[in-house]
Amino acid sequence: MGEIQNQSFQLAFNASLKVDFQGSRVTSDGGLILLRELDERLGFGELIQRHLTDSRRGKNTQFAFVDLLRQSVCSGLAGYEDLNDAERLSQDPTFRQIGSEKIWDRGAALTSRLQSLEAEMLARRRTWRDWGGSTGR
Repeated sequence: MGEIQNQSFQLAFNASLKVDFQGSRVTSDGGLILLRELDERLGFGELIQRHLTDSRRGKNTQFAFVDLLRQSVCSGLAGYEDLNDAERLSQDPTFRQIGSEKIWDRGAALTSRLQSLEAEMLARRRTWRDWGGSTGR
């Protein structure tokens, strides 16, 4: 217990990435990679696709709904409480890697896309509440 282990491991969601704990090579949001791996192993992406509907059409579907939701949640978990940092984070290596393979090279969503997603999710919640549904609180 407490001994040093120099074993890296492959990630299921992106086998080209290797997690290796070396203090000299660190990113401030690197922990999100492990969160993304947990997401993959527990199947949250599939649950989102199966149970949440995407009302976007046409050019608004450049980013998969699950990628937008994942980016929004991970931003909050990393301490980015609002969307002011979305443009910078769209090119951040960690945020690019936590999405689907389509955005690994292209980059994550910009502020306007995330604002649309979050506004739609809030509108859905209000509509559900107005119809007498529970919001989970």
